[in-house]
Amino acid sequence: MTSLEKAVFAAKVLDDKKAFQIEVIDVRKISDITDYFVIANGSVNTHVHSLADELELKLREQGIHPLHIEGYASGNWVLLDYTDVIIHIFTPETRDFYDLGRLWNDGERIKVDYEEKKEEA
Repeated sequence: MTSLEKAVFAAKVLDDKKAFQIEVIDVRKISDITDYFVIANGSVNTHVHSLADELELKLREQGIHPLHIEGYASGNWVLLDYTDVIIHIFTPETRDFYDLGRLWNDGERIKVDYEEKKEEA
C-alpha cells in the first residue's frame, strides 16, 4: 500500500466510525518527517479512543503496524505514527487549540471520495 493509499484508507475508516472534519494533507514537499497527515475529530474522549482502536485494527488487518502511538491515555489527542502517514485524532477543543491544519497550511489537501468505499461494501 502506498503512503497515499494508506492515508486515504485511514480517512475512510475514520469516516465509517463517524469521525468528522477529516483532512488528508500531503506534506511531502514541505516536510521530511512524513508524507501525509490525516487529521480528524472525535466528539469526546471515548470517541477518540474508539476511532484510534478501530483504525489500528483495520490497518493491522492490512499488515500495517504503527511505529508509535501517543496520547491514548489522555484521550483528547491520539497520534498514530505509521512513518509515512501520521494520524492525529482530536477532540474538537484540542484540535482548535493546536490548529495543525493551519500549521501545515502549505500542504496540499487531498480530496477523499468517501462514497466510493460505501458503494464497494
